[in-house]
Amino acid sequence: MAAKVIVACGSGVATSQTVASKVSRLLQERGVDADVEAVDIKSLRQHIKTADAYISVVKTDDEFDIPVFNGVSFLTGMGQDAELEKLISVIKDK
Repeated sequence: MAAKVIVACGSGVATSQTVASKVSRLLQERGVDADVEAVDIKSLRQHIKTADAYISVVKTDDEFDIPVFNGVSFLTGMGQDAELEKLISVIKDK
């Protein structure tokens, strides 16, 4: 079964969609099975209940019971490889 990864930004449209598409492509290139979905920050609590990992584009003070990754790294490319490797590790351990 594919891991579920959610990506959230303020509206769930532009930035999170960009990051979700990029992460999906990067995981697919590495043969990692995951469903990556962009959501808006307002519906995050609902989606996080069924997710295996969360990529945050917007900083929040909330803490979650699943691993959280830096979405800005995927947006800018800075630190992307390290975040991707951590994400892959979490998905493979699932």
